Amino acid sequence: MHKILKIVLIVIGLIGAVLWFMLPDSEMPVAEAAENGAMGAMFLITYLLLGAAVVFSLIFTIKNLLSNPQGIKKALFVIGGFFLVVIVSYVLASGTDVDDKAMAMSDESTVKKIGMGLNIFYILTIIAVGSLVVPAVKKMFSK
Repeated sequence: MHKILKIVLIVIGLIGAVLWFMLPDSEMPVAEAAENGAMGAMFLITYLLLGAAVVFSLIFTIKNLLSNPQGIKKALFVIGGFFLVVIVSYVLASGTDVDDKAMAMSDESTVKKIGMGLNIFYILTIIAVGSLVVPAVKKMFSK
């Protein structure tokens, strides 16, 4: 199986190299370059490889979670914490976070969702920085 996978990856690499040399040159207009068959084939290969990576990542993650009951408990705890952050972020988003010009281009629910996304980013950033700083400070004062 390992040898077959190596051969398939080598073939895909060679196809990608051939398609690279078939790409249009930089002087070609964008409209014509977008319709180039080599570019479309390269995008197709990229989507296939990305899809395979996502599928195999999910399969092996689920396999490891099912083989370890403590892992399931920890994963559910993390997922629950993330949903809590999403709920808190949605509640904190006002829906009027932008100026009138942007409000004219979209409705209030869209602006509220954007505000929620920003709040999620801020909260998760604070959690990440805190998880780095707090142990370092504890270690510094414990010695």
